[in-house]
Amino acid sequence: MQIKVNEQNYTVDDDLTAGAVRDRIKADADLLIINGFPASAETLLHDGDLLILIRRGETPDAEELDALLAARHTPGVHDAVKQSTVGIAGAGGLGSAIAIALTRTGIGHLIIADFDVVEPSNLNRQQYFIDQIGLPKVYALRDTLTRINPQVKVTSAHLRLSPANIAEVFGHAQVLVEAFDLAEQKVMLIETFAARFPDRPIVTGSGMAGYGPANSIQTQRVAGNLYLCGDGATAAAPGTGLMAPRVGVAAHHQANAVLRLLLGCDPVTEKA
Repeated sequence: MQIKVNEQNYTVDDDLTAGAVRDRIKADADLLIINGFPASAETLLHDGDLLILIRRGETPDAEELDALLAARHTPGVHDAVKQSTVGIAGAGGLGSAIAIALTRTGIGHLIIADFDVVEPSNLNRQQYFIDQIGLPKVYALRDTLTRINPQVKVTSAHLRLSPANIAEVFGHAQVLVEAFDLAEQKVMLIETFAARFPDRPIVTGSGMAGYGPANSIQTQRVAGNLYLCGDGATAAAPGTGLMAPRVGVAAHHQANAVLRLLLGCDPVTEKA
């Protein structure tokens, strides 16, 4: 019969148990998962089963992790994204969530720039931990991303972006993500990058404060290669703060727009 073990195809005898296959392929595995559910070593395998063998505390090697991710993303998607480079300007509520989503997707190289440090008030919506308070955000985020997927290369630029350094920092980025807080910073980044790299897309975010309906957050093309994710209106103000759920919705709109651009798809429509 045909089974998959850690996403690799195997032909095995009928009536084999999961433990017997484990002993042949990965004898030190102490966790057996069959078709998504934990199982015992005595469980009989059937044709078409997917068996995952894990040794607790072990980090998969690069080849095994690549195979596992490729199986979940489909080979065509995984092969494309792992060759890609994406720039993220800002590592706050949007930028940190976007970086994590793209890391889990298997983007090959992330360039993340921010001058700020992790503060206690950031923890209401940003992807940091209490023990990272006081650390530069780009270094704290790099450590987290490496724990998620060590195969992703992360370039951390701990600096304040300006017209003088944007081209140097993001020169290799195929897509640029704008994840700043202030309107003037957003405009400066978009205008500078677009002038230097007019053919490269920019994915920006605006309008995700408060706890309004998530469905009001959309992805739209606003001009040329510029895509905006958000409701375009709801800004942070007294009584309307930035909160994790709605910021996260906008961040994942941005991450999905980036993924579609890298795969040659229109971020707004169903067209490829």
